[in-house]
Amino acid sequence: MTVIAIKPATPDVATAPPAFPLNQWYVAALGAELKDKPVGRVLLNRSVVLFRTADGVVSALEDRCCHRALALSQGTLESCGLRCGYHGLLYNGTGLCIEIPGQDKIPSRAKVKSYPVQERDGIVWMWFGTEQQPEPTHEAPPYTVHSSGEYVFDGGVVHYQAPYQLIHDNLLDLSHLGYVHLRTIGGNAKIHMNAKMTVESDASSVKVVRHMPNSLPPPTYTAAYPFKANVDRWQEIEFKVSHLLVWTGAVNVGTDALEDPKRGGFHMRGFHGVTPETETTSHYFWTMATNPVNDVEAVKATVIEQTALTFDEDKVVIEEQYKNMLRHGPKPMIDIHVDAGANRARRIIEQLKAAA
Repeated sequence: MTVIAIKPATPDVATAPPAFPLNQWYVAALGAELKDKPVGRVLLNRSVVLFRTADGVVSALEDRCCHRALALSQGTLESCGLRCGYHGLLYNGTGLCIEIPGQDKIPSRAKVKSYPVQERDGIVWMWFGTEQQPEPTHEAPPYTVHSSGEYVFDGGVVHYQAPYQLIHDNLLDLSHLGYVHLRTIGGNAKIHMNAKMTVESDASSVKVVRHMPNSLPPPTYTAAYPFKANVDRWQEIEFKVSHLLVWTGAVNVGTDALEDPKRGGFHMRGFHGVTPETETTSHYFWTMATNPVNDVEAVKATVIEQTALTFDEDKVVIEEQYKNMLRHGPKPMIDIHVDAGANRARRIIEQLKAAA
């Protein structure tokens, strides 16, 4: 009898959907990070080095010297480019080697891959395209909160040992504030869980609006603004594939309509650039802008300190959540009313992955 060995089917890599939505701008750095040293990062499984030359232009290259493969992020920044820390090859912002110490002739293949980057309003964006669309199809997103002069702001970068969509879930569901952030931006948990909520979405975005009228202001709010007593509080979250905008704040009870885009009171406008590092790790680039009525620098420092603390609290919860998901395996999870925004965001990501 003839035995025929049948090889197991292998996935068609060419038709498999990408791990992340492509043909998108993702946050690669905050502009303030790029000073006198190169910054090496893994973004969407690609190892890149970011740097700013003397003319202020930001560039992104593959983080690998074409000579002996040392990471270029281990090199030194010069006025016109980045010099490898092993044998001194100097690269300009396009990835072309422009100098080899001790050698006049530069081989034509002495270059590394460069990536499209744009810096807008203090945020550095990098384009991640498909093979069919390697160049940007549109400008990187603006963020005029940083440049309008109406707010003061600062920010930072957090690394997560967890997939990026768990961070999306957390930001799109602020009902958790009453349990996770009691010392900062939380407050009465019952009010948070019962807040009036509306959810709208289209093919690429989700907007969640939550109102909490006549509620007690949380510690961060009272530390930063002279509220008289209870407040009318709002939370507005806008999800985009690569970032979220979270506008929260409060006014004294009955003073301004929460639907009024020009309402006064205390504002916290958060920018949240959530960029996958790998399928299981993430970079979180954040800024927080606020509108102090007095003691501007002191209030800004308080808001930034409190914001950083809340992100530390979120990081603990999300990383522990992911560890437990791995520990228990792919068991089903139930949804409750606060999950509407996060579920829509996940559907959008799956649709965009399939379309790439």
